[in-house]
Amino acid sequence: MGSNQEAFICKVTNSNQVIHKEDIQALWSDYGVISRYFLEGGDYESVVVKRIFFKKASGHPKGWNSNVAHQRKLKSYNVEFEWYKSYAKQCNEDCAVPAYIDSVNFPDEQLLIIEDLNTIGYPLRKSEVNEREIKSCLKWLAAFHAKFMLVDSEELWDKGSYWYLQTRMDEYEVMQDTELKNVAFEIDKILDNCQYKTIIHGDAKLANFCFSEDGLSVAAVDFQYVGGGCGIKDVAYFLSSCLTESQLIQNDKKLLKYYFNQLEVSLRGEDLSIDIQLVIKEWEELYQYAWADFYRFLDGWSPRHWKIHRYSKQIRDHVIESIRSE
Repeated sequence: MGSNQEAFICKVTNSNQVIHKEDIQALWSDYGVISRYFLEGGDYESVVVKRIFFKKASGHPKGWNSNVAHQRKLKSYNVEFEWYKSYAKQCNEDCAVPAYIDSVNFPDEQLLIIEDLNTIGYPLRKSEVNEREIKSCLKWLAAFHAKFMLVDSEELWDKGSYWYLQTRMDEYEVMQDTELKNVAFEIDKILDNCQYKTIIHGDAKLANFCFSEDGLSVAAVDFQYVGGGCGIKDVAYFLSSCLTESQLIQNDKKLLKYYFNQLEVSLRGEDLSIDIQLVIKEWEELYQYAWADFYRFLDGWSPRHWKIHRYSKQIRDHVIESIRSE
């Protein structure tokens, strides 16, 4: 990073200097890097900086390097900046997120500077989780969906989630599952016609949750695909990210029940003028459609993906049959 960028970080954090930097991870397809900056003096012991490079990347692991993909990726970073600037401050400890500090454009890159979750009680990242930790993430999702229920998402993605059909037509065109392809737009329409919409995270996989030491609370990061939609899309995607086929078959009903119990609690706390039971009924019915919608994306993007398993196929079959029988 150049001296101008480091000077900007010091300025907005009231720090004397950057004393150390460690890279956390590269961004998908080599679009940049996320790093932790340790600071001397000022308001923060450390901050997290997300650097986005404007040049078109060429390192997509699945080979999706089209201009459409490039423009979608650039928009996703602009959406994330807007999320942190205008929406993140509405979150509370039940749906904790890093606080926005500042952002800036340089000639060849953007910088997003946010709070370091390690310093406020969320130092752990997990690749495997137990039931209690899964429930911590589901509780976060319930609180997040309740907090933004019926909130306008105009400045974000109109339709949240990185696999939204209208932004993934390249993947749609090469789908191998012709039966699912034939009903893809109907599935999309059913989800879009959801009456009770919220703001969804859009990429609520396990890797985007940071855990407290005891695993009882979490905070979330990576809001590139945040936008309007049905909250159950986040739930289906999250469960797909941390449970195997057999675990889903054994535990999906129990975990969904927990999520909806937490959603009811959180919605009551928001004191909204809506029928909570109708929200739950609608989203329960849309769970399988949300899963089939993600399956549609996987079939085009990576047809041998490990998430295309018996559980996913059973849901796919049920959704196709439901649409055909209407």
